[in-house]
Formats: sequence, structure tokens, C-alpha cells
Amino acid sequence: MWYDGLFNETINAKDITQAAQMSAYMKNQFDFLGLQSAARSFIFEKYYNQVKQSKEIDWEFIFKCWGCEYREMQYIAIDYLLHKQKYITDKDISNLKNLITSKSWWDTVDGFNRIFGTLLIKYPSVKDIMLEWSADDNIWLRRTAIICQLNLKEKTDTELLEKILCNNFGTTEFFINKAIGWSLRQYSKTNPDWVRGFIKRYFDKLSKLSIKEGSKYI
Repeated sequence: MWYDGLFNETINAKDITQAAQMSAYMKNQFDFLGLQSAARSFIFEKYYNQVKQSKEIDWEFIFKCWGCEYREMQYIAIDYLLHKQKYITDKDISNLKNLITSKSWWDTVDGFNRIFGTLLIKYPSVKDIMLEWSADDNIWLRRTAIICQLNLKEKTDTELLEKILCNNFGTTEFFINKAIGWSLRQYSKTNPDWVRGFIKRYFDKLSKLSIKEGSKYI
């Protein structure tokens, strides 16, 4: 397969010292090879050039990456999806959901926000999926919904954003409250008045962390 060399070269580039440091940073939840972003991207781009003209998403490759013990291979799968995001459709959401809910932590989950932002623009039905995820028991699906419009700027659907954020009030979960603040902070760069109004309306329901993060630029 086109990616056999990618796997071999990536794994053979292991740096034991860096791997230990990177694993410790992620609270030793995952094994690392110790590849920094630039080194990983250099290897990935070399092999991706073989298939970049294809309009198909190679899910076999993606799930092989996800099944690998080394965390960098999950990063490579996300790099691949970001390169191919214009070919991702709403029919791929079940596969994306499997990735989000497997080996879940912020470092992989946050990599999907651009993909879902693009899907929201292309497929109106994705709005209902994001609303459903925003109330799911799985915190990583909820976080994905909260930050799915992070990069949409003036295309942000504020009605959707408000509903999603309101669905997540009242939690003590750090990764949810941080995400709420992040989404507000990011949108405040485009529409500070809306964010000010939102914080004012829901001040008593927002966590202190969400308010602090959301108010950073206003």
C-alpha cells in the first residue's frame, strides 16, 4: 500500500528522549515516537504526494493510523483528513464520530473543528447532528459541537452557537467549560457585541473559566 513506507519511516524515526517528554505532557495516556510537528509533516508530505490527486478518502489508511500504538500516527490521520477535507461529505460523519470517540483527548479531538465547520457550510443537516452531539454523554462529542464553528468568522450561525453553548451550562467538566470560553473568545474577534451580549445574558450560568476565556478580547 502507498502508506507502508510512511509507517515504516515514521516509526523508525523514534526519538526516545522526546517520546518520554511528549508522553509525560499528555499525562502518559499515550505512547509517542517523539516526532515534533515539522519532522512528522516532512515524512507525511513525502508519501501523501503519491495520492494527493485522488478524490477518495482512504479510510483504511485512517483507521490503520488510529489503531497504531503511537500517538503521532493519529496526528498523521488528522493531517490527511485536513488535506482531503474538500472531499469529506456528510456520509463520512459516522467514521469521524468513531475517531472522535476512540483514543479521545483534546489533542486529537480539536483537530476536527475545521472539518466540521466546512461540513456545516456544505450540509445544513449537520446542524442537527451538532445539536445532538452538544447534549451527548460523551464529552468529546460535546466539545466537538462547541468548537465546530471556531473558524467560520462571519459565517458563524449564532443561533446554533447559542443553543449548543446553552446545552452545556452547569457542568464542572474542564474541557467543556474551556471549549465554551474558547468558542466565545474566537467569535469575539468577529462580533464582539454578540459575545458581550451573550455573556451578559447568561452570566449566572456560565462558569468562571468560560467567562474569563470568552472575555479575553472584549
